[in-house]
Amino acid sequence: MYAGGTVITAPGTFNPRDPSPFSAPAGQMLHVDHVYAQYKIPAGRKQALPLVMWHGCLSPSWETTPDGREGFESIFLRRGWKTYVIDWPRTGRSGKSSVGATITPGFSENAAWNAWRLGVWPNFFPGSQFPHDPASLDHFFREGGTNNGPSDNDVSVNAVSALFDKIGPGVMMTHSASGLLGFLTAIKNPKVKGVYAYEPNEGVFPTGEVPAPIPNAAGGLMSFHEVSRADFKKLTRIPIQIIFGDYIPSKPDPTNIARDQWRVRLQGVRLFVRTVNKHGGNATLVHLPEIGIHGNSHFSFTDKNNIQIANLESAWLHRHRLDVPKEGR
Repeated sequence: MYAGGTVITAPGTFNPRDPSPFSAPAGQMLHVDHVYAQYKIPAGRKQALPLVMWHGCLSPSWETTPDGREGFESIFLRRGWKTYVIDWPRTGRSGKSSVGATITPGFSENAAWNAWRLGVWPNFFPGSQFPHDPASLDHFFREGGTNNGPSDNDVSVNAVSALFDKIGPGVMMTHSASGLLGFLTAIKNPKVKGVYAYEPNEGVFPTGEVPAPIPNAAGGLMSFHEVSRADFKKLTRIPIQIIFGDYIPSKPDPTNIARDQWRVRLQGVRLFVRTVNKHGGNATLVHLPEIGIHGNSHFSFTDKNNIQIANLESAWLHRHRLDVPKEGR
């Protein structure tokens, strides 16, 4: 299904007699900036709310794991949840964009290995839960999708909010780059009844309480997204849980700047959780090594122990009564 987006029309008048109509845009329409959702509804007993899964930079990561095990889409479907796996607006199956982009090869896989905390290229960290075999790594490096237009927070939030308008109340699941946008969508649309975020890039802060920028080991600064106090208050009305994996430095690491970014992001998200709770909200941050779960990468939900990670989420959903079942279709 599709949701949101707009329709734009090129200047001029469409000429149906033009011998090359696909090369003559004048007066022609273009449906753009929507979101695509792949949805699956389990037979029989269902949980009360659907799960909307918004990927980070690797679009198939909710659907399967690099070594071919079931991804969270299937795991939660089997547990009775309706699932909606979306493609980020202007990417993949949501690829029609109102703004053009120049697409060039992105030679970044070695840096991604370090940034996503598989290890230090080309070696894995000891105890890594990420699949190690060559076929899994080949699969992993082929994941992702091309951006057909520049990223635009408003376009993305509006499209995903329109999806919630279409399907009704649900729980937002995000990963990495979609983390901030998941929080912004929850602010925009009260149909978002909870947010479960895997390693979000950042949180949001109310006016007057935005932390000072945090430097990484290279001297770069992480700044924070500001919203009005009234908008921030909306995040205090829903449960929020945030998961971070392993191998995040506890002090600046100038030998691996890509990995050091997660030290800074974890610090910033801790401040976000603290701020939500200070305003009467219900946010928790789970750093997996601190509860005895070790070896997880940036993709804990596809690591070899992803059933254990899914169980944490199921327990959270149950604790907040987001799993009250409904009978029938």
